[in-house]
Amino acid sequence: KEQPPDAGPAAATARTAAFCSGCPHNRSTVSGSGSPVGAGVGCHAMVMWLDRGAVSYNQMGGEGAQWIGRAPFTDVPHFVQNVGDGTFFHSGSLVVRAAVAAGATMTFKILYNGVVAMTGGQDPAGQLDVPHLCQAMAAEGVARIIVVSEDPKKYSSRRAKFPSVARVWGRDRLAEAERALAGVPGVTVLVYDQACAAELRRLRKRGRAPERAQRVVINEAVCEGCGDCGVKSNCLSVYPVDTDLGRKTQIDQASCNTDYSCLDGDCPSFVTARAPARTAGHDRSRAALAFDDLPEPPRKSPIPDVGGYGMVATGIGGTGVVMLNQVLATAAFLDGLQVTGIDQTGLSQKAGPVVSHLRLWHGAPGSALVNAQDANPEAAGAVGEDSADLLLALDLLVATDPKHLARATPERTVTVASTSVVPTADMIRGTAGAPDSEAMLGALAARSKPDGVTALDTVGLATTLFGDGIAANVIALGAAYQRGAVPLEAASIERAIELNGVAVERNRAAFQAGRLAVHDPEHLPAAQRVGEVRREASAGDLAAARKLAQDRGLDGPAADLAVARAADLTAYQDARLAVRYLDLVGAAARAEAGTAGPAGALTEAVAAGFFHLLAYKDEYEVARLHLLPEFGQALGQAVPGGRGVRYRLHPPLLRAMGMRRKIAFPAPVIRPAFRVLRAMRHVRGTRADLFGYTEVRRTERRLSAEYEAELREVIAGLSAGTHAAAVELARLPLQIRGYEHIKLAAVARYETERDGLRSRLREPGHDPR
Repeated sequence: KEQPPDAGPAAATARTAAFCSGCPHNRSTVSGSGSPVGAGVGCHAMVMWLDRGAVSYNQMGGEGAQWIGRAPFTDVPHFVQNVGDGTFFHSGSLVVRAAVAAGATMTFKILYNGVVAMTGGQDPAGQLDVPHLCQAMAAEGVARIIVVSEDPKKYSSRRAKFPSVARVWGRDRLAEAERALAGVPGVTVLVYDQACAAELRRLRKRGRAPERAQRVVINEAVCEGCGDCGVKSNCLSVYPVDTDLGRKTQIDQASCNTDYSCLDGDCPSFVTARAPARTAGHDRSRAALAFDDLPEPPRKSPIPDVGGYGMVATGIGGTGVVMLNQVLATAAFLDGLQVTGIDQTGLSQKAGPVVSHLRLWHGAPGSALVNAQDANPEAAGAVGEDSADLLLALDLLVATDPKHLARATPERTVTVASTSVVPTADMIRGTAGAPDSEAMLGALAARSKPDGVTALDTVGLATTLFGDGIAANVIALGAAYQRGAVPLEAASIERAIELNGVAVERNRAAFQAGRLAVHDPEHLPAAQRVGEVRREASAGDLAAARKLAQDRGLDGPAADLAVARAADLTAYQDARLAVRYLDLVGAAARAEAGTAGPAGALTEAVAAGFFHLLAYKDEYEVARLHLLPEFGQALGQAVPGGRGVRYRLHPPLLRAMGMRRKIAFPAPVIRPAFRVLRAMRHVRGTRADLFGYTEVRRTERRLSAEYEAELREVIAGLSAGTHAAAVELARLPLQIRGYEHIKLAAVARYETERDGLRSRLREPGHDPR
């Protein structure tokens, strides 16, 4: 959509509501038959902004009725209608009866989650279990029923009696079930049976549902950042992260609901481990840290007699924004203040934008508030434009939305901003890039007092201190307090945290950590990401690479990058490959020195692009990277005390023999094989390379040779006019990511773009060499 002229920097990357991590709808709403789909009331309505075939939307209880009227007037033979179980037992079953009576050909996909999840997890009134639901549908005259279940074995008991027209399959056969039902004349029913992830999470915390001990960890060194696991799972716990080697993916253990759909990603980077059992209600965070007595802020902002003190918290649904507002309101009551406020949530509680408003007022109950409203009729629960005294930017994307940014003003607003980038659903699916954090912080600074912005990585700090990012918002509150922007007593805030009754010690420690981050940040550990694989080359390889780079006249930032990558290539295969790499990078540096282009841009592009093509991840390299001690450390951080480590692999040779699924190899079985493969890496590309004859391996070797030859030709004719296109061409290989068919598809896109760049480099006026 076209943005207004004053749209903030976040306008291009919006945060929208999405299915919770592990939500059944991530899989259940995928269309497998190719038929048009009807959406309906419930969490699954979010399918309307996903590419899942949804063409219409109905009121509650009307799901599917539109097809009864349309079917006689269209050549489309079949229709799929999504219906939540709460809607179905409320009134949706009536449409099934009407469709049978009308002789329509359609499939009702009943999304059986067990609760009315959209409004808080209530039990659906009149709910039947799945076998009785199928019996009722058979009695209504439906032609065929297929139940796809996360756990089909639970229906193997004789007591689970299904009608003769019903079958029970595993959820991995969902697409097959849809295609089968699409070929059946008349009304059919597909029941997708999987419990609501949010409700399961609540039950597990209370000890009323069994924990799933298996945890999923991604080896970032093996990961290509192709995003296939995010596409397959559509899960918000599958985080894209930026590293020195580009985009990678990690599993956010704190939000993961152990659905395991991400394991369907076609990638050998997935490792699973069993986490130690924990008691019900046990706090997963580390023990609260002890902080020395912190001084009070030098000066706290006063509460105006007219209009009150306005605080706005902008964040992400499900992270505790509303809880934070409740804590502040309770603390204000403890301090004898009047409070008005409002929480703007709705569907946004599903990882969408949440905005909480709070106004603090002086005076006896009622009187001051009435007088303030009389003096300023616009004063209400919501903080209006130019009225925020404190802006808690708990998420930069939400805070810099123009309608929220307008609440701040340089005359009165102090801003505390979290710089942590929490990916949106579009970022996870790979349809949107990471937002520009610097631009968003600049927009906040322009709407805040001079020097009125305090920025800190709250999620990183919370993860470093407590093992996950759950306490990030409370850290931001502590920072705002120490800035003097919260006109309340620290003791009242800590008492309000206690009265809230959830993770009390951790939240108290988080509040003090936020205060310390402003008062004396040097006494806090540096923020880090749990599970990050920091690859360190050996000192010997680095020294040899540095000597080779100096011999080729490389210096500056590009030289540092080239030295690090050359050392990696020595460990990847041998020193000869590092020499080949540095020869091309050095040639680029020498040629670039005589042009008018940005200094070092081409050299850095060649250093990154050529390395990416040379260090392709074949069987030898995947084995070597899984054996890195740095990954062992990362695995221990992600799953402390984990046991039963298994590597989820789909070897190309077994794939070629018809193996359709990944195999979970136990660590004691596969690690000896990894060591053998690592030792064999020096045969890569020779006749003895048994893996080198596949299409993917031949393509990888061809691409690196073509790149080297082409870049030497471009470098030979480099000029100010060709510099920009040369840089673009040199960086282009970085888009080739993934394994097997995913990589081959990326190669096809790369070659198309490369051909276009070749044409630009050969345009009139460019040196034809």
